[in-house]
Amino acid sequence: MTSALRNIIYNCKQATFLIEKRIAGKITAAETLQLHIHLAGCSVCKIYQQQSILINRVFVGFENTDFKLDEAFKKTLTEKIEKEINKN
Repeated sequence: MTSALRNIIYNCKQATFLIEKRIAGKITAAETLQLHIHLAGCSVCKIYQQQSILINRVFVGFENTDFKLDEAFKKTLTEKIEKEINKN
């Protein structure tokens, strides 16, 4: 197996980035292929994708409000996410 293919298959951090990028609507054809390959073998990222889509749909209603997350909460949440992503 080539190292490029191995990086796609086993890189959950990259896959979650591509999931979020696709939700934002800015993903290339090559990135779509990479994500498809990764999701074919990673049930954890499939669940992440489902949850991310759901969260995005829920918060679409908040777009026109002044709802904002506290900076300390954002920092804590970011640290927890990075810790979980780096477990791989």
